Amino acid sequence: MKSEASLGRSVAIVGDRVLRGIEVFGDFLLLAFETLRTGIRQGPGWREVLVQFETAAVRSLPLVAVTTFFTGMVLALQTAFGLARFGAKPYVGSIVGLAIVRELGPVLAAITMGARVGAGISSELGSMKVTEQVDAIRAMGADPIEKLVVPRVLACVLALPLLTIFADFLGIFGGMIIAEVQYSIPAQFYLTTVVTTVEYADFASGIAKTFVFGWIIGMVGCFVGLRTSGGTQGVGQATTRAVVVASIAIFVSDFFLTRALLMLPTERLAQLVRQVLS
Repeated sequence: MKSEASLGRSVAIVGDRVLRGIEVFGDFLLLAFETLRTGIRQGPGWREVLVQFETAAVRSLPLVAVTTFFTGMVLALQTAFGLARFGAKPYVGSIVGLAIVRELGPVLAAITMGARVGAGISSELGSMKVTEQVDAIRAMGADPIEKLVVPRVLACVLALPLLTIFADFLGIFGGMIIAEVQYSIPAQFYLTTVVTTVEYADFASGIAKTFVFGWIIGMVGCFVGLRTSGGTQGVGQATTRAVVVASIAIFVSDFFLTRALLMLPTERLAQLVRQVLS
């Protein structure tokens, strides 16, 4: 009887957590829908978007630069060491270029910006929530989604692609330094292998992911911040929760986005990128 009772309690606890998770996910989707509808109907306040863009892009730039630069160096170091066994060490640029542009650049830039910007958004909105400033905005007849959520989400969506482009170049540059200094591979040859291997479609597939990653960072930060409760302790917990949830969501969505982009016709995607750049 005791074992059956404990099993029943365990099942009830699991069921309650599953239902709670479904409820939270539903609330997130509702906030995402309201944000999209408000952004289309009212339009973003571009002055606030520029302020948030400066926070998301400019202040995240040093962190992204350090992360991707040393990642490119480590990647080149390990890749050249492995390729040396097969006599293909000079072509380290091809692997580094593809890895950085298609995967490491977008993901590392997203994780770095998510850790800084996502935490900042959740902390800021969480502090406003527990001090009843969000309720004050409603009392004055303004929409908190229009004033607080839309500018931050849009700034993240616009900032991350630019940060990723910068990260791609720095990662490749870091790999070039290691290739030339450590393995005596000429920089010109290294860059030639990168240019001949990395195509427009590879670059476009990496950048396309960042729009989704930026949306995830902004939405998760705003959602967690607006649900904060419990005073200063709740703000700290919300900040940690926002970083963890955003990081997991980025890795999970990266898999599905990669699968979807690999199914696209590469020639057509490359043609579209050439048209945009021209």
